[in-house]
Amino acid sequence: MIVFNQANTERVEYLLDILNVRGFTFFEEVQGRGTRNGEPHRGTHAWPEMNSCVISVVDDDKVPELLEGVKKLDLRNEEVGVRAFVWDIVATV
Repeated sequence: MIVFNQANTERVEYLLDILNVRGFTFFEEVQGRGTRNGEPHRGTHAWPEMNSCVISVVDDDKVPELLEGVKKLDLRNEEVGVRAFVWDIVATV
């Protein structure tokens, strides 16, 4: 799962494309606040920015490269914010 400021939408989509991650689910207007220094993203007058989220099941061998890409994207502009989370998928239908 990748959660990111909407300003990073095209960059996240590009990262998925270059890693050939074809299947994903995209959520727009996800609200939240980062754990370290993040400002709230609530879509309100006081906190107008919003996040988006992408969830995808990827092969284990692609995970390190995907995480490295997210890290590089975050380092480009830490104020905008992007985070990735990894879960083990035990079964799908």
